[in-house]
Amino acid sequence: MSDGKDNDNSGGRKPLTLSRNVGAGTVRQSFSHGRTNQVVVEVKKKRTIGAGEALVSAGASTARKPAYAPPIRPTAPSSSDDPARAVTQGDLVEPREASTRSTKTLGLSESEMKARLAALERAREQEQARRQQQLAETEARKRREEGDRRRLEEERLAAEAEAQRKRLIEQEQQEVSASRSQALGETVESLGDNAPDFEPDERISLRSDVVEVGDGETAPGEEGEDGDLLSELGGRVKRQKVAVVRPAPVSRAKGAQQRRSGKLTITSALGDDSDRQRSLASVRRAREKERDRRLRMLKGQEQTKQVREVIVPEVITVAELANRMAERLTDVIKYLMKQGQMMKGADNLDADTAELIVTDFGHTVKRVAESDVEIGLEGEADTDTNQVPRPPVVTIMGHVDHGKTSLLDAIRSADTVKGEAGGITQHIGAYQVRLEGGDRVTFLDTPGHAAFSSMRARGAGITDVVVLVVAADDGVMPQTVEAISHAKAAGVPLIVAVNKIDKPEANPQKVLNELLQYEVLTEAVGGDTLWVPVSAKEGTNLNTLLESILLQSEVLDLRANPDRAAEGTVIEAKLDRGRGSVATVLVQRGTLKRGDLVVAGSQWGRVRALTDERGQSLQSAGPSQPVEILGLDGTPEPGDIMVVVENEARAREVTDYRIRMKREKIVVRQTARSGLEAMLARIKDAEVKEFPLIVKADVGGSAEAITAALERLATDEVRAKVIHQAVGGITESDVLLAKSSGAPILAFNTRAPKQVRDLAEHEGVEIRYYSIIYNLLDDVKDILSGMLEPERKESFLGYAQILQVFNITKVGKIAGCKINEGNIKRGCGVRLLRDDVVIHEGKLSTLKRFKDEVAEVTAGQECGMAFEGYQDLREGDLIECFDVQIIKRSL
Repeated sequence: MSDGKDNDNSGGRKPLTLSRNVGAGTVRQSFSHGRTNQVVVEVKKKRTIGAGEALVSAGASTARKPAYAPPIRPTAPSSSDDPARAVTQGDLVEPREASTRSTKTLGLSESEMKARLAALERAREQEQARRQQQLAETEARKRREEGDRRRLEEERLAAEAEAQRKRLIEQEQQEVSASRSQALGETVESLGDNAPDFEPDERISLRSDVVEVGDGETAPGEEGEDGDLLSELGGRVKRQKVAVVRPAPVSRAKGAQQRRSGKLTITSALGDDSDRQRSLASVRRAREKERDRRLRMLKGQEQTKQVREVIVPEVITVAELANRMAERLTDVIKYLMKQGQMMKGADNLDADTAELIVTDFGHTVKRVAESDVEIGLEGEADTDTNQVPRPPVVTIMGHVDHGKTSLLDAIRSADTVKGEAGGITQHIGAYQVRLEGGDRVTFLDTPGHAAFSSMRARGAGITDVVVLVVAADDGVMPQTVEAISHAKAAGVPLIVAVNKIDKPEANPQKVLNELLQYEVLTEAVGGDTLWVPVSAKEGTNLNTLLESILLQSEVLDLRANPDRAAEGTVIEAKLDRGRGSVATVLVQRGTLKRGDLVVAGSQWGRVRALTDERGQSLQSAGPSQPVEILGLDGTPEPGDIMVVVENEARAREVTDYRIRMKREKIVVRQTARSGLEAMLARIKDAEVKEFPLIVKADVGGSAEAITAALERLATDEVRAKVIHQAVGGITESDVLLAKSSGAPILAFNTRAPKQVRDLAEHEGVEIRYYSIIYNLLDDVKDILSGMLEPERKESFLGYAQILQVFNITKVGKIAGCKINEGNIKRGCGVRLLRDDVVIHEGKLSTLKRFKDEVAEVTAGQECGMAFEGYQDLREGDLIECFDVQIIKRSL
């Protein structure tokens, strides 16, 4: 520190200034721990500085604005020889001295300037740190104030709650005191004259204690149970100071009565346990519970009952219902007991009962069923904004051998009729034809045989237009009428194609007239049904037929949405060796792609491949396009709906439900009859002879048609029972099933491998192979006909009158008879009539004329007769002779 002797020699420190000095002074600063500092105070004027002084000016300006300025107190002048350096803060510096000081300041060295700038930088950092510390202290103070405010608020709320609790406790004590006073009053009143009169200085024994009462003192237990009890005796006992004196223990003699132990109550003292009332402890517990509830309510902690949405299926156990309601199982069982139902947690409840329970417990009910898994499976209906035109689906229908497949081959420029067994179509086929104009038409070819009625119905149900093919040389036949009925039931338009007009005996007008009987009015007779005379063999008018189909489709305005999940119908399904289950599907809306997860009936799988009718691989299939899909885990049934699902879990859920429903339907069918109906059904089944069969076919449609045709062969006496039908080749399990049931295996367009044939031969199982459905049905019909009981036809021969009975040794009785009517033959059937009542029916064993056996005796002649195993013959009896013929029956 400078002592003020020399202004230029102050410890090497010079005042920092770049401006002209107009006045100067020194002050002494005092700090803690006795430290002091002498500061030069200058008064400066503004002046313009040059470029060379910019750095110094910047440092000086910073020094002129210190972040922290301690208070300056004037001090006494120093003992320095220079009086100019001992001035106070208010004194001015002489202009000459200021000029000298400024000149010296500008003459600072570079090291001194750097030191001064570093000092200024440290001062700025210290000021910044100080400001941050002040901000932190301010924030901490605010937090403390906020915490204090919250604590005071909590203390106020706690004080209010405590005051409320005390008020409740006082109220409860008053109510308990009133109830006890009433009870004591009733006790004293019941004692009547036997009530003791308590006087001062008497001893009252309470709870096995001795209470000493003195005058002029207050009982210390006045506010307790004993004090209340004494005060509640209605003035008989004065409020005195009570001193509890414990009696000295007294030893009991041997065999003396044991001293009573336990608490003495009014009820036990009266000895009346028959009419027990609620105890004070029970009342206290109830009131404490109510008090706690009120306190929770005041604090906003009241626990209200949570209302839940309980999902109730068709069948649910009691325990599961209680779990879904979040209620105790005992409460639910108590509720059921009050309703008169003694049930356990594992017992089942129907949906209606469960709904009543949930409603009574204050919850809401959501009824669900197992069938809800199929809700939303087929998706929402399409709107007109997202639909585009699609190709029409045309079904070719008609009688067998009327040229349906030939007509379709002519349209497709193909030749598929050569591959049909027996020259008839036995499968439903789906084809898409591209016309010359670029239009597409999807054709479905259905069989015409009577056994394939279900196929025709299925084809009519998924089609847009039905083309009815009628042969011009044959006319309307039974399957033609059936096709008309299917088209009308499906509500689709009809186009009549009169085929085979190239034959000489063709008469199209006759066909149109016959169609009038079935309300099919063609344009030729003034109706609105289109008709086209065609020739599949010559290719006549095929373009006209296609134009009629396109015209009808334009009128229908067929549209579908291709930008959605695919939906369709299974037309046919089969089991192919090497490829697995193959299903022919007609996509009706959406686009089916490879890799999609599909559900078809009770089967599901991921589409591994898509192929058209020509075997070409496809990546996707749009609306009205028939394709074959591979990847299903089983063979679906024809007519099943195919949909695309989002994940495997949904697919498994839907298929499991459908399999379960199918199994339950079989069980219900078997157990539907009960009581007398079941007994009659068993008797009828015992009378009906059954022929068990196992049917294996190449496709599901054929198996379905064969089974339906065999069921139609049933009569009241015999029937064919198909115990198993499946698609694909014959397996070892089929052979074992046939052996156990004694049934033959009917294989339609399918074969058995060598090991299966060897097993069938070893087990004695018959396998019959068929490729035409006619032959299969004819063979089964012959077998069923052989199972029918033959018909017995009786023919009358004549009457004979017994004139005399002869008893011959070792022969028996012989009736001497006269033939009154007809002719009697040896070995014929006889009935013995006595007084016009049949008493015996048997067979004639002997027919003699005189001593010779004869074959026949005519009317008017006499003969001898003997019956087989019957000897009760009398004179005057009448013998009726007849003959029985056995006639074989057939279906």
